[in-house]
Amino acid sequence: MNAGRGGSAAAILARGLGVPALAGAAAILGFAPFYAWPVAIASLAALFLVWLRSGSPLQAALSGYAFGLGLNLAGVSWVFVSLHEFGSMPAPLAAAATFLFCAFLAIFPAGAGWAARRMAPGGRLGDAVTMAACFALVEWVRGWILTGFPWLTMGYTQAPASPLAGFAPVVGAYGVSLATGLAAACLAAAFASIAWSRERWTAVGGLALLFAAGALLRLVSWTDPAGPAVSVSLLQGNVSQHLKWREDVRAATLDDYARMTIEAKGRVIVLPETALPAFLDRLPPGFLETLADHARREGRDILLGTVERRFAGERFEYFNSVVTRGASPPQSYRKRHLVPFGEFIPPGFGFVLAVLKIPLTDFGRGEPGQPPLEAGGVAWAVAICYEDIFGEELIDQLPRAGILLNVSNDAWFGESLAADQHLQFSQMRSLETGRWMVRSTNTGVTAAIDERGRVVARLPAFVRGTLEANPVPRAGSTPYVRWGNAAMLVAAALAIGLPAIRRRRPERREGAPGR
Repeated sequence: MNAGRGGSAAAILARGLGVPALAGAAAILGFAPFYAWPVAIASLAALFLVWLRSGSPLQAALSGYAFGLGLNLAGVSWVFVSLHEFGSMPAPLAAAATFLFCAFLAIFPAGAGWAARRMAPGGRLGDAVTMAACFALVEWVRGWILTGFPWLTMGYTQAPASPLAGFAPVVGAYGVSLATGLAAACLAAAFASIAWSRERWTAVGGLALLFAAGALLRLVSWTDPAGPAVSVSLLQGNVSQHLKWREDVRAATLDDYARMTIEAKGRVIVLPETALPAFLDRLPPGFLETLADHARREGRDILLGTVERRFAGERFEYFNSVVTRGASPPQSYRKRHLVPFGEFIPPGFGFVLAVLKIPLTDFGRGEPGQPPLEAGGVAWAVAICYEDIFGEELIDQLPRAGILLNVSNDAWFGESLAADQHLQFSQMRSLETGRWMVRSTNTGVTAAIDERGRVVARLPAFVRGTLEANPVPRAGSTPYVRWGNAAMLVAAALAIGLPAIRRRRPERREGAPGR
């Protein structure tokens, strides 16, 4: 990609940086609430075309960085809302912090571009396939390094309607990312090939094969019903984050949730994350007992998002929890995967507290391997808010659990794309596990999702209400529940290795001694 071959420096910059940045921003249309899954494939294809024409790993890395910056500035700018509106960080500082966060996330697609060009086996299709595998692998790394942030994983763009979503029960969200990348690789190779060469035909055939395989996998029923539907009431209190912890609002919030709980019709009643603005042991006398007694008389169970605390040594430990009260024995699930800077401050970053006014930033981590919660005669696999985006952690509670449960408080993100994006991630969890997911949130999106990832019922955002749903518990294990991300990692390794091996074989034959 030099001036002699590609034109002026301005044109080179436009192709190498401008096109990937626009493609990254456009990829957001593949995520909820837009669900335009073909746009995500086309966006990746545009990036891979730029990488195919890059003259060096460094150029590919810069293009990948531009793509990542466009993607994240368009897709996670809601971080500004959390920092400024609810964290009381001054607007210029919040804007700078948001940009730096997006700039950090852009390093990952930059690394994918650099690695793909370094390992390119030669040949447009082989190179593009290598790019797809590197992109998926780097997304997997982003999902665990520094506690992980897999928010805009490209595989989510295919949930729930794309044929490629059929791969989710087999290889999970990262595997769908790989399939999305391979589809984009075929498109890029087809556009880059000369006329209707054998390589172009192979690319088109590969694209058709991917979609056909995904569509066929969508026809497979990976799990079976494990009993009758369970009536569930999902409460959405719509309590403003600005007001939630104020003393003059606390009594009204408690009264509203008490009334909604008593009026709910479901056998299982779910309140969202940290629904009640008080520690569990500091609720008004008799408040929790009154609700529990009512539930027991009616043969119901309450699943309540709350803050637990216990005294350990010389200080209290706090836990973001879901507890049960009612007909079933009392149980508790404590959040394991905490949000950096939201629920804990990483070592060395204590100075952030001077500008970030977020309550309860010293939560403790729940124990690994916690069992599902039993309520309404069903085992529930629980994920509290952010945990919902870590598929391999949620499957720890499977196959024992029959229904997935997420309680969240996305009020932190205001009227942004975040709540709808979070809903789509829940849809992917249903696809991966072959199970219903029900979500109770403070301000939205409260919804019920079936085992095919389809939203069958939801409440409008920013209204107070109760969603009545009837999820069906299911039994059995999808391949993803059994293997986790291992199958995707093997597939990505093969996608990198096979083109390289195939490319070397002719070289060996040409160099072999004659007979």
